Amino acid sequence: MSDIEDDVLDRSAEDTADEARDSYALDDTLLGKLRAAVAARDPAAIDALITPLHPADIADLLEQVSDPVRAAWLRLWPSSIDGDVLSELYGDLREEVIGLLPDSVLQDAVRDLDSDDVVDLVEDLEDDQQEAILDVLAPSDRVAVEQALSFPEESAGRLMQREVVAAPEHWTVGEAIDYMRAHKRELPEQFYHLVLTDPRMKPVGYVTLGRIMSTARKTPLIELLEDSFRVIPATQHEDEVAYAFNQYHLISAPVVDDDGRLVGVITIDDAMNVLDDANEEDILRLAGVDEESSLNDRVIDTTKRRFPWLFVNLITAILASLVISQFEAAISQIVALAVLMPIVASMGGNAGTQSLTVAVRALATKDLTRSNLLRVVLREAGVGLINGLVFAVVMGVIGVLWFGSPMLGVVIAVAMVINLLVAGLAGILVPVILERLRVDPALASGAFVTTVTDVVGFFAFLGLAVVLLL
Repeated sequence: MSDIEDDVLDRSAEDTADEARDSYALDDTLLGKLRAAVAARDPAAIDALITPLHPADIADLLEQVSDPVRAAWLRLWPSSIDGDVLSELYGDLREEVIGLLPDSVLQDAVRDLDSDDVVDLVEDLEDDQQEAILDVLAPSDRVAVEQALSFPEESAGRLMQREVVAAPEHWTVGEAIDYMRAHKRELPEQFYHLVLTDPRMKPVGYVTLGRIMSTARKTPLIELLEDSFRVIPATQHEDEVAYAFNQYHLISAPVVDDDGRLVGVITIDDAMNVLDDANEEDILRLAGVDEESSLNDRVIDTTKRRFPWLFVNLITAILASLVISQFEAAISQIVALAVLMPIVASMGGNAGTQSLTVAVRALATKDLTRSNLLRVVLREAGVGLINGLVFAVVMGVIGVLWFGSPMLGVVIAVAMVINLLVAGLAGILVPVILERLRVDPALASGAFVTTVTDVVGFFAFLGLAVVLLL
């Protein structure tokens, strides 16, 4: 095969990979077409662009357009925004869109939602907006939503939907099928299990719809129970719920009140949304960014949210500078120390961040516990020590070749070993200690680990330089 053919095949593979990465991205021209349709005040053109899209894609468009375009779009064609679109929006943008929609459109949008989606929609709204949405619900739906809102924030009771398909534990497959056919208008739009209850409405198990449809009518439902059955207390924190779904591969799970009675059901889509939000929150917090931040925030709001963490970083930088100031005389005599200091700090900071990220994630997934803490700490210490020794050799050689001083090479080599070892230990121990103190490790660990690695790195490097070079 020729070099030209090889090049063509390589480019083709790259193009295929790029297409795969962009399979679900919006058409780049769509945003421009929407702006043009809004500018032309053409509702028909807007309808032609928006109607074929999935609600999640419409929500993405709402986030990407500017405030004036968004307001004009919703004035021209508000009916393109239904309940599913509102469910895909977050934070301030959702409140803004709700405020721009006519009452009639908002009423129609809310009526189509399951109770859990309505709760998610209204729980963060202002009281007047919340009341406006509750007023359009049927009395029974309003009661269900208000009962869900009575549970603590971020609890299973807020996450569940009240529409649950249940049957007495003594029923047969035929009785269950006949019931569902007779009450099809009352069933949720999507559900996965039929929950079996005892006479006190306490769930005893569930059966998948697939087993029901593939089994003889006379078969008792109790014989078809799934082993994966688990009950979720209504007051359990949503992070624990998401963990249970992920850990035990659940599709849905019944929710019970304090007396163990069935009050709702949580499905995998809601649980995975919580897990996704938690992962996003951890990433943002590790970077010192407020978890409520988005691309649509105003400049002043974004500035206010980021300022506190930048201020914390300033304090930690000052602490590191105080260490450096103690060795001012040594630095003035050996200029090479000032040149090499950033290398020591950078290597320690990166090593600490690596260990920190692993630790925070392991704590969130409950993989890092007291039983395996010592093993993990020793592992990170070993990794830090080995990396330290390898980079010590590299930097020792660089120190000798760059500055012609074998002893300077020894100083930075030893400092590198010390700092990478400490960085590995700090990256694990700091988040563990913070969690024991009931402080979110994702929120506060970064500043502490950076401070430890900078202070230890500078002190080790400059202290060794004073002892061995002066």
